[in-house]
Amino acid sequence: MGDFEVTRRTTIAAEPARIHGFIDNFRQWRLWSPWEDADPQLARTYTGPESGVGARYTWRGNRKAGAGAMEIKADAEREIGIELAFEKPFKATNFVTFGLTPTTGGTEVTWKMTGTHSGLMGVLGKVFPIDNLIGKDFDKGLARLKTIAESA
Repeated sequence: MGDFEVTRRTTIAAEPARIHGFIDNFRQWRLWSPWEDADPQLARTYTGPESGVGARYTWRGNRKAGAGAMEIKADAEREIGIELAFEKPFKATNFVTFGLTPTTGGTEVTWKMTGTHSGLMGVLGKVFPIDNLIGKDFDKGLARLKTIAESA
């Protein structure tokens, strides 16, 4: 077993409130999430409030997309906390935090995921660090988020 953390940052020329709306409403993730392209037939279900604490999103897709659920557990002006539970291709529960820090050029957005490898993933995580596996996806998602938040 081993703990892990993946963190990526970018600066977006937009106010934190504008960016916040794309993150705390799972329906908006279709515009920027790097995994939306994984399965054109992805089955999505949204429950709870439209945004904020208690908003929940479940998905079920092909082998690449897998299956799981996300729920917003904390929602403040500058930080959104999400519990991420994977069912397939492997079971895992991770925690995701989006930080929104005002800067001179707009907002620094930090996307961080933490969790613990166990079982087979604990062994594979030593050979294939999770940062190498999903870091590029975080970069892609932040680039897409930047594009939509900066367009008006």
